[in-house]
Amino acid sequence: MKVGKIPITNIYYLYCYVWRNLEERDIVSLDDVNELKTVHDLLGLLLTEGVFRLVRSGLDRGYLDIREDLAGVRGRINVSETMKRALRPRGRVSCDYQELSHNVIHNRILRTTLHNLLRLPTLDDEIRSKVHQAHVKLAGISILTLNRQTFNQVQLDRNRQYYRLLMSVCRLIYEQLLIDESTGQHRFEELHAKNLATLFEHFVVEFYRREQDQFQVNPTKKIKWDHQGTDRDQLMNLPEMEADLILESNERRIILDTKFYQEAMSEWHQTKKLRSKHLYQLMAYLRNREVTTTKGVRHEGMLLYPTVSDPISVDLNLEGFSVKARSIDLSQDWRSIHDSMLELINE
Repeated sequence: MKVGKIPITNIYYLYCYVWRNLEERDIVSLDDVNELKTVHDLLGLLLTEGVFRLVRSGLDRGYLDIREDLAGVRGRINVSETMKRALRPRGRVSCDYQELSHNVIHNRILRTTLHNLLRLPTLDDEIRSKVHQAHVKLAGISILTLNRQTFNQVQLDRNRQYYRLLMSVCRLIYEQLLIDESTGQHRFEELHAKNLATLFEHFVVEFYRREQDQFQVNPTKKIKWDHQGTDRDQLMNLPEMEADLILESNERRIILDTKFYQEAMSEWHQTKKLRSKHLYQLMAYLRNREVTTTKGVRHEGMLLYPTVSDPISVDLNLEGFSVKARSIDLSQDWRSIHDSMLELINE
């Protein structure tokens, strides 16, 4: 499946679940989202509307550590620095003090991301105008050089959930905004199969964590091997097994594995078949977890594919396990997607 076949509105909803910010989905009007053609325009709209809201409610501030050479004393005198640089004969001392400022790292990330978006030539003209306005509203906040460690430095408490959403938007823009070495221009790498596969997997996990209470979402997705008879010193040679999602209740245990393929089914002599490696993988999960967990409830397996055509509905009984393959049409309206996702685990 290609991102172009999925409505931008649905891409937006997927991200709202993955970022755990579904309550903040009204940051933008869905009518405005429907008019967009690309993911980078969607992210630009989210970021600008978020900044406008922050400016109205009041940008976050924090205490920053500042070292400055002063004629008087402020805060604590840094004696070693003052002596090393011979500041006293010049009538100055090195002072360390804290100052309450808007120039905290999360605001700097916001302004830097807006600055970088303005250098993207493919940005929609209307979105560009909004980005420019938001950039101006953050005047006085300094630009920084973004890297992965920069985002790891951000520490936000639960009262700053709105900032968390915008940091997720900034991180995604950072990851997808590249510089073309041949031209020196910025370009946005649109979502490809690997991005979409990860997005779909994380969406499925967060959807079932939030939207149902019939099952517990097992936080440990790792599956132990049934390695009885293997020498202990040989166990390090075993690869890890990790399912995308494990749902558990008193009556059922479901191992669910998401797959994102252009063609979910393979064709053999004009007959559509499940892809063998997908089925082999799921069966390995079922066999080993059945043996290595508490007995009593039989495991079930499900392969889940996103699709915009040719729905998949396969029911099998293999080695005593109930195994299903299903698809979710991501091109339909969101309410239908929501209802279809819940139906999958109630069959």
